[in-house]
Amino acid sequence: MIRPTAALLLASTLALGALVMTNANAQTPAPAIAPTDGTLLSVSAHAEASRVPDVASLSTGVVTQAADANAALKANSAEMAKVVAAIRAAGIAERDVQTSGISIQPQYRYAENQPPVITGYQASNTVNIRVRDIARLGDVLDALVASGANQVNGPSFEIDKPEAAYDEARQSALKLARARAEMYAESLGLRVRRIVSISEGGGFQPPMPMMVKAQAMDARMESAPVAPGETTLSANLDVVFELGN
Repeated sequence: MIRPTAALLLASTLALGALVMTNANAQTPAPAIAPTDGTLLSVSAHAEASRVPDVASLSTGVVTQAADANAALKANSAEMAKVVAAIRAAGIAERDVQTSGISIQPQYRYAENQPPVITGYQASNTVNIRVRDIARLGDVLDALVASGANQVNGPSFEIDKPEAAYDEARQSALKLARARAEMYAESLGLRVRRIVSISEGGGFQPPMPMMVKAQAMDARMESAPVAPGETTLSANLDVVFELGN
């Protein structure tokens, strides 16, 4: 025989257990599965959008040689200070100038059947700079060489804010994917019901950089000619369509 107090306790326990189970079931709903009786078609589409670049990046610096490492570094620092001053005078912002490498390397003389002999040291200092006014890029290059830079590599061109161009490429790729899906559907006597999924990749195709050899430039020349061309941004879409009657 169950006493009234024990019966009340048992009923409360069972009710609490049912409540916990109900809450647990409510928090973990079964995954929704969208049934389909149609045909799934996967289409890949690629599209591009081109823009005239508005930013140029290049690296520049100084290489010096001396009999010992200390002298090579001091000479390099003195020359590099002139280059940095020229960069600032050209209106390049501090945020667009970044040191990319400083090195001191021994120089060797090699002879047959003899161990290498150190003949001196070479010091180099290189900075990466961004020029946001491409129209002045030729003047900037001239100023760098005139200030003592004997290493100039680049420029490479890019778009400072590329999202609008990417969106144009995405829209074109989606239209192309849709057109292909419509073609397949028509060939099969079906129609495109809906888009099931879209996945995206992308990239860009920069123009070939112009390599500048500072040693070969004549100080009497006019500003170095620069042709930025166009930068091409692309979008790659994988779109799954549902086809049906």
